[in-house]
Amino acid sequence: MKLVIQIPCYNEQDDLPTTLAALPREVPGIDSVEVLVIDDGSTDDTVSVARRCGVRHVISNAGNQGLARTFMNGLEQSIALGADVVVNTDADNQYNADDIAELVAPIVSGRADIVVGARPIRSIEHFSPVKKVLQRIGSTVVRSLSGTRIADAPSGFRAFSRDAALRLNVFSRYTYTLETLIQAGHSNLRVVDVPIRINGPTRPSRLIRSIPTYVRRSILDLFATYVIYAPARLFGWLAALFLVPGAVLAARYVYFVAIGEGTGHVQSVIASGVLAVCGVFAVAIAVLAHLLAINRRLLEELRYLQRRGEVREGSESTP
Repeated sequence: MKLVIQIPCYNEQDDLPTTLAALPREVPGIDSVEVLVIDDGSTDDTVSVARRCGVRHVISNAGNQGLARTFMNGLEQSIALGADVVVNTDADNQYNADDIAELVAPIVSGRADIVVGARPIRSIEHFSPVKKVLQRIGSTVVRSLSGTRIADAPSGFRAFSRDAALRLNVFSRYTYTLETLIQAGHSNLRVVDVPIRINGPTRPSRLIRSIPTYVRRSILDLFATYVIYAPARLFGWLAALFLVPGAVLAARYVYFVAIGEGTGHVQSVIASGVLAVCGVFAVAIAVLAHLLAINRRLLEELRYLQRRGEVREGSESTP
C-alpha cells in the first residue's frame, strides 16, 4: 500500500524544509511513502528548495490558481503516482507530522474513506476568542449541511482513500475544506475525524487574511455547494417560506368572509396570491434543480468510473 503526502505550496521557501524534515519515512500499514509538492505559481525558490530537500515529485501550476485548484491538482497527481492513500498537509508545518500514522489508520483498516485531523481548538493559544467561536459555528453548520460528524471542518490535515480521491470534485477557487465535506456527506463516503496535534505558528495565515473576508467567502462557498448537492431541499424550504404565509393569509380572508366581514380585506387576497405564485415558481425550480442534480450525479459517476478505469490501465501497463 502506497501513501503519497501532498503539500500545496505558494512561496514557502522558508518553512518548507522544516515541514519536509518532519514527515515520516515509515507509517504502520503502509509499504511505501512518497512526497508530492504542488507549487501554485510561487515567485520565490520554493521549487528548488523542494528539490534540494530530496522531493522527487514536484509539479507546478500554470500561474497562481488558488488553494482549491492546487489541492485538486495534487489529488490527481497523487493518483497518477499510484497512491492508495493520500494525505494533505500544509507547507507551513502547522500540523504535527507525527500524527500522520493516526490520520491514515482508519483508511488502512477499511473503516473510513476520508479522515479529518481535528485540532485542539480550545487550547490553541494563537487563536483569538472570535476565531475559536467562528470555528465552532462553522463546523456546526457544515455538520448540519453535510450530515457528517466532523469537529473541525476547516482543518486541512486530511487523509483520503484512492476511491474517495477519485470521486471528489471542487468547484470553489478559495478553499476545498468545507466543500469536500458536504460533497462527501452527500456521496455517502465514510468520513471520520481523529484528534491531532499542531505546531506553533511560523507566519500569518495566507488563506485567512481577515476574519470578515474569510467568513464572507466561506458562506458563499457553503451556499453554492449546498445549491449543487441539495437543490431540492433548498428550494423546497424557499417554497415553504412563500406558500405557508400565503395559505395563512388566504385562510384569514376566508374566515372574515365566513363571519360576514370580508369587505376591506382584499389586501389579504392580493398578498396571498402573490405569495402563492412565488411559491409555485419555487416549487418548479426545486423540481428542475432536482432533475439537474440527478443528471450531475450520473455525470459524476461516469467521471469516477472513467478515472478509475484510467488508473487501472496505468497500473497494468506499469512493469
